[in-house]
Amino acid sequence: MNLYLLFKSLHLIAVISWMAGLLYLPRIFVYHVENFEKKQTTEVFEIMEKRLFNYIMRPAMVLSWLLGIILILIIGIDTFSLLWLQIKLILVFSLSIYNEYLGKCVKLLKSGENNKSTKF
Repeated sequence: MNLYLLFKSLHLIAVISWMAGLLYLPRIFVYHVENFEKKQTTEVFEIMEKRLFNYIMRPAMVLSWLLGIILILIIGIDTFSLLWLQIKLILVFSLSIYNEYLGKCVKLLKSGENNKSTKF
């Protein structure tokens, strides 16, 4: 099998997993904030948030980056001069920052220092 296609397929799976987490975690935050008074329910949401972030989102982000870099190296390092790749890297870097912001929100919700409403 072509090594490029293998890495590309794995990269696609990692990106889809990462995007699913980026879209779903804020929804869990809303449920968490709506039920902030119910201790037993918030404990369940804290576990869900922690597992989603630590076991799915962060590894998927790292894997997306690593496989993306490998794909660039396979294609050729001169592809950095292409505008579409530069724009894509800026957007992926922005999503990585957003990912870490969500990680900070997970910690704030767990410690009870949340200042966000259900409109998160």
